[in-house]
Amino acid sequence: MALLSDNKQLLMSRLEMKGLEKSIIPGFIWMLNRWLRDNPNRNHLEANQRLQSLGWDDSDLDYHMMQFAIENFEAEQ
Repeated sequence: MALLSDNKQLLMSRLEMKGLEKSIIPGFIWMLNRWLRDNPNRNHLEANQRLQSLGWDDSDLDYHMMQFAIENFEAEQ
């Protein structure tokens, strides 16, 4: 099993604290990374709006979580 990066662990932890169930967090991060790939210059408010339109109603990214997500996405490329 691959070890998770510190950024990914922190992002997962913060998403769980915001109310996302642990079992759906990997799918949420995958969707967020896909959105970031297609929309690299967007902010957390736009990400929330798009993710909620896709059915991720419990998503509530703040600026700092968005930065962790961006760092995670860039590290995985």
